[in-house]
Amino acid sequence: MSNLQAEALDAADPLRPVRERFDLSPDLIYLDGNSLGPLPMGVSQAVQTTLDQDWQSGLVRSWNQADWIDLPEMVGEQIAPLLGAAAGQVICCDSTSVNLFKVLAAAVHLIDGPATVLTETGNFPSDLYIADGLRQLMGSDRLTIRSVPGEQLFEALDRSVSILMLTHVNFRNGALHDLRAFTQRAASLGILTIWDLSHSTGIIDLELDDAGVDFAVGCGYKYLCGGPGAPGYVYVAHRHQKSARQPLSGWMGHAEPFAFSPEFTSAQGMKQFLTGTPAILSMVALSAALKIFDGIDLQAVRHKSRQLGDFWVSCMNEAHLPVRLASPSDASDRGAQVCYHHSEAYAVIQALADMQVLGDFRAPDVMRFGFHPLFTSFTDLARAASRLTEVIQLESFKAERYQARKAVT
Repeated sequence: MSNLQAEALDAADPLRPVRERFDLSPDLIYLDGNSLGPLPMGVSQAVQTTLDQDWQSGLVRSWNQADWIDLPEMVGEQIAPLLGAAAGQVICCDSTSVNLFKVLAAAVHLIDGPATVLTETGNFPSDLYIADGLRQLMGSDRLTIRSVPGEQLFEALDRSVSILMLTHVNFRNGALHDLRAFTQRAASLGILTIWDLSHSTGIIDLELDDAGVDFAVGCGYKYLCGGPGAPGYVYVAHRHQKSARQPLSGWMGHAEPFAFSPEFTSAQGMKQFLTGTPAILSMVALSAALKIFDGIDLQAVRHKSRQLGDFWVSCMNEAHLPVRLASPSDASDRGAQVCYHHSEAYAVIQALADMQVLGDFRAPDVMRFGFHPLFTSFTDLARAASRLTEVIQLESFKAERYQARKAVT
């Protein structure tokens, strides 16, 4: 029944041809795009051209001749439409964690007196580490971090809070926060908002400007498919750019970086959120990868992501496996991943990989299955469900080679 449903859904899928924009083996079922996106067509050629022409032949001249110096802004403008952001509010640079440090510090400095950050207990750990590191630098009399469970967040928003710092889609279970509702509630109380969009950019029709978001950060290597370690991005609403100041005042954030003045004078607009020399090869790869979104309607992408999630849940229910749903049951409350608890989750994911199905594991016992609507088909999911059923029912995951934990889990 699942196979028949999958064929019918694939036949009606308007995004089906977009899979050809990716360099994916037809034998591989890739359900880990929420961790690392696959290689899009054209990226290898773009990087090779940069190596052979711009670096090898152009050398240092390519900072001007190949517009290397402008790449952070250029790539930022490519990302902006995926965020629902008007021009001049997004710049590509550094990692998500570094960028979060920048915007959190900038937000704190916009607050008169002590600042309290409200966040989720189950937020991505790196975000929590960054926030606590800034607290230690500033001192608890200047910055306080308060964490509450996700279901208590909305109620916890009151006038004692200065900044709301949330990840839009939970990394462990795929739970989706209502960005608009939280942002508007925060704004009504004079609370600044910072959103980590790493698990939602490219697969959800975000509307940051319209919702009134203050700050946002995200990565380039998940659904944007920019490659391992791809640079992240920063979004700062126009209304804050004159008054916000980030603390990592490196030379690329200087108003005249090549004047080499001993005193720092901040650049205007989004350039002030730059710090060090941009990672050119990585930005070239990300810029080329972003072409997968040319002509794509993000509402159609979001619609398919909900369909894929519901179909996967249906397959799991049909299989009657000894697993427990970790994600919200309602597709409108999930991002583009569906997660399950299993006591041997790590080993199951390893055994599944040997059957050409790549999902991933998150401690302590979560199997994550991520669906990128631009390349994941319903037939992929039907086949993956069949192989997962085989791994669990035959207990092949108990083999010794699947039990040993690798450095990256």
